[in-house]
Amino acid sequence: MKHSLPVKDTIIIGFMLFALFFGAGNMIYPPELGQAAGHNVWKAIGGFLLTGVGLPLLGIIAIALTGKDAKGLADKAHPAFGTVFTVVLYLSIGPLFAIPRTGTVSYEIGAVPFLTGVPERLSLLIFTIIFFGITYYLALNPTKVVDRIGKILTPIKFTIILVIVLKAIITPMGGLGAVTEAYTGTPVFKGFLEGYKTMDALASIVFGVVVVNAVKSRGVTQSKALAAACIKAGIIAALGLTFIYVSLAYLGATSTNAIGPVGEGAKILSASSHYLFGSLGNIVLGSAITVACLTTSVGLVTSCGTYFSKLIPALSYKVVVTIVTLFSLIISNFGLAQIIAFSVPILSAIYPLAIVIIVLSFIDKLFKERREVYIACLIGTGLFSILDGIKAAGFSLGALNTFLNENLPLYSLGIGWVIPGIIGAIIGYILTFFIGTPKQQLKEIS
Repeated sequence: MKHSLPVKDTIIIGFMLFALFFGAGNMIYPPELGQAAGHNVWKAIGGFLLTGVGLPLLGIIAIALTGKDAKGLADKAHPAFGTVFTVVLYLSIGPLFAIPRTGTVSYEIGAVPFLTGVPERLSLLIFTIIFFGITYYLALNPTKVVDRIGKILTPIKFTIILVIVLKAIITPMGGLGAVTEAYTGTPVFKGFLEGYKTMDALASIVFGVVVVNAVKSRGVTQSKALAAACIKAGIIAALGLTFIYVSLAYLGATSTNAIGPVGEGAKILSASSHYLFGSLGNIVLGSAITVACLTTSVGLVTSCGTYFSKLIPALSYKVVVTIVTLFSLIISNFGLAQIIAFSVPILSAIYPLAIVIIVLSFIDKLFKERREVYIACLIGTGLFSILDGIKAAGFSLGALNTFLNENLPLYSLGIGWVIPGIIGAIIGYILTFFIGTPKQQLKEIS
């Protein structure tokens, strides 16, 4: 048994974790934020980094310190909640949003720049049929080839982005653009909410187990050494993500004069690459991202197939993979903009619950892991995060919205769940003195 992980292995695992996070969303949202934030880009990206980097890092650390998986963390509230939350988690980073997004991002960056005069719906359908056909084949026949593609492509894609950003710095496309209305008042909080879209905090409590197993496979099993190695790997991945996000946000913020107010991140990246390098830039960038997204798609379909076939034994792995792939194909044909529009309300509702679960896992020793604290905190958080989701979906809450705007701190900023969550945790802790039994006492009794 090793008492520490060699530096080389720590770096390798850190890059592996970076590769897991470095998917379609990591590419498209920062330039979109940058173009919209303009002069306020640095404030906005600061908020974005809190949810896009900080929370995923905390998720990895939580898994490393507790030794639990996603369901294990959520089970601290209740096993039934743990199951429901984990199912929603896998659906979100799977067929509802993340898997379809891999197909549409590949299409937007890898195909659209070379298609002229072809109806968009037809070309998207043909592209995604091929894309998810390959995904399906590889998911049913997983081989080391897919892993090798991912390991080779990640540094290539990182290098391509680095070259694009350096070119944009050396020969700027323009100065920082104008600030749009959304980023005028509170750019930090707007950026914070935009970070939800990466879904990396949700993914972190799934990927954390992968990191733990990778460290264990190298002979480090002692709890403190294991946690330390996972945290170091998490920091390496976080630094990589930070560089990517800041660079692409800058690219977007300086792109408006050259390519116009494009709006969508995939199109900003594609148009900027073409502006800086011509057709060659589109070919290289499009090819790298398409294969990278394909690898991510295969990984996510495989993960969903493994999880749901175990959850529902009546469904075989092949059946689940078939369902997930077909569903992802259908969703992808709504287009990238529609997928993002549909995902935002759902993520606004469930992301705060993930944040609470991660945060409580760090401090639950203070209240002896009492279940009542988890339950009350999640109820307080959930009630108001659902309202945030309803608002994000464009539905009017009428007088209730006006009342909460005027009386609930942070509600107008889109994080009205914070205060109710804290109050819920306090109420839950107080209730334990009357109706609760600490988990440790239950263990002793049994």
